[in-house]
Amino acid sequence: MRHPLVAAMLAISCAFTASADVLTIKKDAPKQYVVKKGDTLWDISGVYLNEPWQWPDLWQMNPQIANPHLIYPGDALTLIYDKDGNPRLVKNARYKKLSPEGRITPKGKQAVPTLPLELLRPYLSYEQAISADVIVEKPYILGASVNTKMNTMDHILYVKGDLNLNEAYAVYRKGSELIDPTSQEVLANKAELVAIVRAFRSGDVANGIPASVKIELIKQEIRPNDFLMPAMDGQLLPAYFTMKRPDTTMNGTIISSATELREFSTMDIVVLNLGSDQVKPGFVLDIQRQSPEVFDGANGPRYREDSTSLEKLITDTNDFLGVEADEDSKVWHMPKEKVGELMVFKVYDTVSYALIVKNQHPIRVGDYAVIN
Repeated sequence: MRHPLVAAMLAISCAFTASADVLTIKKDAPKQYVVKKGDTLWDISGVYLNEPWQWPDLWQMNPQIANPHLIYPGDALTLIYDKDGNPRLVKNARYKKLSPEGRITPKGKQAVPTLPLELLRPYLSYEQAISADVIVEKPYILGASVNTKMNTMDHILYVKGDLNLNEAYAVYRKGSELIDPTSQEVLANKAELVAIVRAFRSGDVANGIPASVKIELIKQEIRPNDFLMPAMDGQLLPAYFTMKRPDTTMNGTIISSATELREFSTMDIVVLNLGSDQVKPGFVLDIQRQSPEVFDGANGPRYREDSTSLEKLITDTNDFLGVEADEDSKVWHMPKEKVGELMVFKVYDTVSYALIVKNQHPIRVGDYAVIN
């Protein structure tokens, strides 16, 4: 598989909710598939489905597998159709490599793996979204035991704040603002993980005594004014994700990414302007992109970048005045087209983080996250 980590992530140990979507089997799907070492349920479902997240429907009629997460290399799976014409994957008991039904008993690492959350945590949890008003209330770094801006594992750091003795704290740096593209409202600030420290003096701010911490893990240079939070705050993710399509129409926008690159792809993390009142961890949304508008003038149809200043002015004026299109339109606004899919995994009040699980084209800030 090209992206084994994302395949594994999306096969996280869980019982996914059944989808009402009709299953469409790929035209080149095999009638039988022999499980290989390293396969995940997501991988196998992707052999048969264009939408692998629908795998619970494909596996639901399988009397030989009490737990569909427990299949093993060497098992043969056969594609059948039930009395209503619905496709199903079942174990082929006649396949010579299969041993008795007792193999559905857990076998630890030999079973086709779903993904332990701990394998994902270092990748998914380095960044958070926090309100600037909340950040200013947090304890923050004052300085170190030596006069240096490059603090290392051997240095003691001093903190303005009352800390809990022996507790681990994450050190974050306030990052860029996350801005809603429509309202221009600042939804939150990125907070980038810098280090993990542990308090060995609790401090007493009221009497001007700083807390003292030792560095246990460092990702980058620690600076004065970097702020502290208990290490587990914002780090707790579900033990499993219930992947589903939302039941209601949804319209969001990709407003940032974890990498800050211009374009990103499968396995990359993006930030949406959708908060906890709209999305939940496990929601699968389509990524759409606005097709370019066309000015149809005397010189024939042309994209905006190829149009004259007058044509661009006409386009902007029509947009500003809300002129509706008709057969005599000079400006043609094209529809949005699907370019990928993403799964929400971390949700805050005003924004959420999502993992790109599929893309036909490079994904960009400004693309839409929608359910139509």
